[in-house]
Amino acid sequence: MKKTLGIIAIVILGLILRLICIDKPDGLWNDEYISWMIASTQNGFWDAVKSQCHMPFYYLYLKFFMTLFGQSDLVLRLTSVFAGILAIPAMYFLGKEKNEQTGLFCAGFTAISSFLIYYSQEVRLYSVLFLFSALCMLFTLRLVKNPDKKNIILCVLFNFLILFTHTIGFVFVFFNLIYISINNKKSAPYIWGTLALCSVLTAPLAYKIMTTQSFSQWWGHFSISKIGFLFTDYFSPVLTNLTNAPDNFLYMPKLAFFMIVPALIAIILIIKSRDKLFLLATAFITVLVIASMSGKLVFITKYSIEIYPILIYLACSGLSSVNNKILKNTIIIFYCLISVGYILIHPYSAPKMRRSEGNKIPMDMLKNMELKKDDIVMLEYYPQNRFEKYFDFSNYKVVEIHKGNFPHYMSENTDYNEVYKSGKEIYKNIFSNMENKYFDDLLKKYVFDILKPDQSVVMVLLDSVSFYSPDDLAKITMDKNLYDKEPLLFLVFSYIKNKTFEDMLGTLTITRLERKGSWTVIKFTKLNN
Repeated sequence: MKKTLGIIAIVILGLILRLICIDKPDGLWNDEYISWMIASTQNGFWDAVKSQCHMPFYYLYLKFFMTLFGQSDLVLRLTSVFAGILAIPAMYFLGKEKNEQTGLFCAGFTAISSFLIYYSQEVRLYSVLFLFSALCMLFTLRLVKNPDKKNIILCVLFNFLILFTHTIGFVFVFFNLIYISINNKKSAPYIWGTLALCSVLTAPLAYKIMTTQSFSQWWGHFSISKIGFLFTDYFSPVLTNLTNAPDNFLYMPKLAFFMIVPALIAIILIIKSRDKLFLLATAFITVLVIASMSGKLVFITKYSIEIYPILIYLACSGLSSVNNKILKNTIIIFYCLISVGYILIHPYSAPKMRRSEGNKIPMDMLKNMELKKDDIVMLEYYPQNRFEKYFDFSNYKVVEIHKGNFPHYMSENTDYNEVYKSGKEIYKNIFSNMENKYFDDLLKKYVFDILKPDQSVVMVLLDSVSFYSPDDLAKITMDKNLYDKEPLLFLVFSYIKNKTFEDMLGTLTITRLERKGSWTVIKFTKLNN
């Protein structure tokens, strides 16, 4: 009875921490918005899935809840809370495969993990994926001990759900099957055979998703510090590598203690556990590092979330093997105080983090611009359909220069595929001298020629991808090392922002400007004089 009450108390604590600041005022940011947009698609759902980079399970999961409870941002976030709460008892049972104490430690750590709390409030697949990974490892361990029909079926099921949720989940599943094969050769053929059949059935969809050309991963590069951030993200309350981390590991000296000490303790406990599962996790990380170094993937902590249950299990197993009760209790108290205390007190803790790129932010500013019918809204970086949940564009003319069509504006007779392969060579001179008659002519055609006196054009800018000035662009293009390292999208949209702003100032007057989060909205008006 005490154990049951303990688990219930841990689940309640986890729920409370996941509900803090759950209703984000900035709305969904782009990746979340895509989740909602795909899940809300009625006709063409599978085409929408294939246009993105992840497998369809999460979108189906989201669609199911949206059908029952609606499509508000809060409802969408609560679907991740639901999976995050289920993960707590799942981790208890995973840890219990070692012993009861490890099970309680696993549940407790899962409840207060800042990384899991953050993704329990995010409208993305990672909370669900963690749950599947925890259950996958639970039935992997059970299968190794007892290869009966139930454990084989459930092990296959959760391996398949990982494959059907995360595009790179096959890397984890592959190494997990090797682990099973080494530790229980008898059941291996059934597992490999069934999952091979499932893989064949989903291969056409997987191939289409994985071969879709996109600039979405062109904004980061690999550095050794990101391996360190993987452990600080997972085992400390300070989250760094959520989208793109700095190259300097000690980028914030004031937070060094909160980052490094918990992570070092966890690493020591993982090593102390002396479990072969560590090799599975190491193999998975190694593949991600190689893919990142070769430019195929950005090394972000969440992309390795399949191994997070393993790392928690190993750390908690190592903790349960500590014989000195004073030391063990000190570690437990330290983790609880530093994790929960940071979450409750620090303004940038996991549940309090603002979505500075939230798509609702610029639309709220746009509503303040006092636009008239047929005024022009110029959207740079994201297309119109990324904002329609928060704004009605029907009374305005919209000009879109976004990730999918910018080659049309940058130069004549170049298509997306050509720019994808050699965009830096094509645009280098444009970046360095800011002269581009082709761009000027298109801007004249779509904006200046149709703008009447007293009409306005509003530029909606995402500052986090367009932060370079004309002088910065010129300096970068002159330095080969800097130019080779810099993501193309940052260069392109910095140029587009600078060029449009310069051209607007030539004939129009700024009548309003607002900045908030990662967004800037500028209103230019064609005055009578």
